[in-house]
Amino acid sequence: MSNPIYSRRAFTVGALAVGSVLTACGNGVGGRGSQTIDARVSATVDEMYRTYPNTQQLAEKSNGMLVMPLVTEAGLGLGGAYGRGALLVDGITVDYYSVLKGSGGFQIGAQQYAHVLFFMTEDALLSFRRAPGWAAGADLEYVISDKGDSVEAATTTALSPVLAAVFGRAGLRVGATLEGTKYTRIIP
Repeated sequence: MSNPIYSRRAFTVGALAVGSVLTACGNGVGGRGSQTIDARVSATVDEMYRTYPNTQQLAEKSNGMLVMPLVTEAGLGLGGAYGRGALLVDGITVDYYSVLKGSGGFQIGAQQYAHVLFFMTEDALLSFRRAPGWAAGADLEYVISDKGDSVEAATTTALSPVLAAVFGRAGLRVGATLEGTKYTRIIP
């Protein structure tokens, strides 16, 4: 007769092994994932400039932009968000990233949105690129408000090391903050 604890452990180890194999198979090497992300990033940047013209000034002053074209967030008690995008330096893709966010508390609903992080200093950009997993914190300054208004690219705004623009929201969930969001470099 088998030991039930051993069986649960074996099942857990087996499930993790299968998950790891499937993840490795879907790592995108040789796939068209990067072309898809690049096309979405380009469309998102164009839409941002068209809808919020002041962001073009920020882009010109920034050392780099992380563009996440589509982040899907959902929650029912526990929640989470996921998306993929690209880091642009001088308008050229230098790396690809995924975004992952988990949350808990009173929440219900789902939404999709795009967001762009503007790295206004070389140090902020280098710190982001060197981190094995960079987490957005409460120190982010938002350049597009919850009402969808674009804030002027004033001198005081441009002094923050990292600025965030969250836009293109669709869905039935209140708020889209980037606190607790983790960005990780990927191979699409």
